[in-house]
Amino acid sequence: MFRGNKIRSLALGLLALTAFAAHADDVAAELADLKVIADTLWVMIAGFLVFFMNAGFALVESGFCRSKNTVNILAKNFIVFAIASITFWITGFALMFGDGNAFMGLSGFLLSGADNSPMVGEAYQGVFSALDWTGVPLEAKFFFQLVFAATAATIVSGAVAERIKFQSYILFSALLVAVMYPISGHWIWGGGWLGDFMGTYFSDFAGSTVVHSVGGWAALVGVLFLGPRLGKYRKDGSINAIPGHNMALATLGGLVLWLGWFGVNPGSTMEADAAAIAHVSVTTAMAAAAGVLAACAYAWARIGTPDLSMIINGALAGLVAITAPCNEVSIFGAVMIGLVAGVIVVESVLTFDRLRIDDPVGALSVHLVNGIWGTLAVGLFALDHGDGDTVVGLFYGGGLNQLIVQIIGIVAVGAFTVIGSAILWGIVKATLGIRVSPDEEYLGLDQSEMGLEAYPEDATTPAYRVASEA
Repeated sequence: MFRGNKIRSLALGLLALTAFAAHADDVAAELADLKVIADTLWVMIAGFLVFFMNAGFALVESGFCRSKNTVNILAKNFIVFAIASITFWITGFALMFGDGNAFMGLSGFLLSGADNSPMVGEAYQGVFSALDWTGVPLEAKFFFQLVFAATAATIVSGAVAERIKFQSYILFSALLVAVMYPISGHWIWGGGWLGDFMGTYFSDFAGSTVVHSVGGWAALVGVLFLGPRLGKYRKDGSINAIPGHNMALATLGGLVLWLGWFGVNPGSTMEADAAAIAHVSVTTAMAAAAGVLAACAYAWARIGTPDLSMIINGALAGLVAITAPCNEVSIFGAVMIGLVAGVIVVESVLTFDRLRIDDPVGALSVHLVNGIWGTLAVGLFALDHGDGDTVVGLFYGGGLNQLIVQIIGIVAVGAFTVIGSAILWGIVKATLGIRVSPDEEYLGLDQSEMGLEAYPEDATTPAYRVASEA
């Protein structure tokens, strides 16, 4: 009898263990599902914030330009996301993240091909293995990268404002997002040659080079093709300031962009990692704040006034500069990066003017110049986290190796983008023309190209006067 009781006890124990194991497996599966949900929600919300930056760019650019070109600028900033959406879906995402070679992706066009996301690591099976580190659905990966691609094209809009043909900007933006932006992006984020180089990798966490410098290089070439606005530079070599028409719009736009950057940088974790999100948010905020203060102080000393346009661009410069190193640096490092960015953006705006390179909104100084600075800053300020990561900056015992890799990447991406942009702008110029006529530019692109004004003076039209006198 005793033996029978013992057997029954053992049997009950085995049943209990089996039930517990099954329950534990169910719990583990439920936790894994919850993590996918949390990660996906975070990535999508961050993507929505980045999308809203289109409004910020539209406000900043229109505010910094003359009222007679407002509708044209707003239309460019509105349509660019539509262009980016279609072209990035057809070719861009595949060229950037599809499995291929060290130069570009060769699979996954039209978001097709095998994919078992949200599986990660060795469990992932599909044609987008460069993104196998993030456990979110493929469509979430695509959307988040799409809003970045659109940003690169938007950068071009401000630099070429007030004299480019609307249709020419549309064509160039389509070509940029479809081909050129994703190829250089593949080198860095898509498993390309800069992802494993000289014993480390080119580090650009959220896009100082991938997004901002690429957009800046493309814009610079466009500006050189276009030439300056009429009346910007006098025959004696002096500079004629052309002030923006609405600093309230520009200020609001700057704040919208600052908010959106909390999607760009923290969102690039692509998972709901509380510690990482908090750290990156703080480094992002501190760099922007330092950029504002440095730009204000340096402009005050350099040109005699605390120029609001420089203050706004100081914030944006700090944000662009911290985009590459935001996950690698300390709060102190972020402040230093922002302070340098604030000085650089002011001096860069003045330097481009002296070189007779006309950039109405300071896009080259914000995105190109500070995109380069932020990428270099990784090689200087990156901390040794003690986790085996090879990215350690010069100031923290990493030597020159990481800095050299950053420089090589900057030069390679810059050369590719300049050459590619020259070809694309040449195609645009040969097919559609690139610049409006002097008469159209003098009249304003709202009337000459868009047939609609942002600020119609209804009360002064002959039709209104006739009606009021009737």
